[in-house]
Amino acid sequence: MAYHDQEWGRPQHDDHKLFEMLILEGAQAGLSWITILRKREGYRRAFHGFDPQQVAQMGEEDVERLMQDSSIVRNRLKINSAIRNARVFLQLQQQYGSFAQWLWAHTDGQSVVNHWASLAECPASTPLSDSISKALKKAGMNFVGSTVIYAYLQATGVVNDHLLGCHLHPAYPH
Repeated sequence: MAYHDQEWGRPQHDDHKLFEMLILEGAQAGLSWITILRKREGYRRAFHGFDPQQVAQMGEEDVERLMQDSSIVRNRLKINSAIRNARVFLQLQQQYGSFAQWLWAHTDGQSVVNHWASLAECPASTPLSDSISKALKKAGMNFVGSTVIYAYLQATGVVNDHLLGCHLHPAYPH
């Protein structure tokens, strides 16, 4: 509940936070979000406070160490993906001035506000997540399929999928 009320769906323009959510959403693939939230502090320790510069420098010794770390999901492909994605994240930062600029350019800097009345209406992916997923894969990232990216867009507020009856939806009567 605290995650929903204080973080999820809030427009995020800070590259450090955007990187954190990219690692966490990739780790979540195939698992429940609550599993990842419970391991968030473990991820924070394991991945140098979500510093993309430090994560990009990690090597095979680090991977082996993390494979023994029960405070994170011990999946070699996901650990290697976090390192690989950090390197691509830094390339995108360098190329576009910030990762946030690259990401938010896909929506002209504005959150896409949906008007779902129920969770059943909310899609698992959209043409926007398809497009961003494809661009990230082309740049060299993995564990960034369209469904993972849609969850990422929701989490970082690029897409506002708070339901109409939620106090955090813009149309909610305050």
